[in-house]
Amino acid sequence: MTTERPSATVILQEPIVRGSQHIEQIAILRPRTADLRGLLLAELIQMKADSVAAILPRITEPTILRHEVDAMDPADLFACGMEVAGFLAPKAVMASLAA
Repeated sequence: MTTERPSATVILQEPIVRGSQHIEQIAILRPRTADLRGLLLAELIQMKADSVAAILPRITEPTILRHEVDAMDPADLFACGMEVAGFLAPKAVMASLAA
């Protein structure tokens, strides 16, 4: 039984250019435990640029390569980091913030 992973769409301010392709939006998939290996959760929640850059190639559709992440507009990296951090928060915490 496969279940679809939750995702969030980020519309990029500056498209990623890959050959003749212009990637204008990416889907950030909810990370699985395997995606988080080698990373500190606290650094992802704090949106440390190195940690966000390390996880994005593991959880984006289309897959964004590390050199493409490194060249991203900082505002786009921040938007992606916000989505990643949001996925890591427990549901109870998110519910209390929404109340």
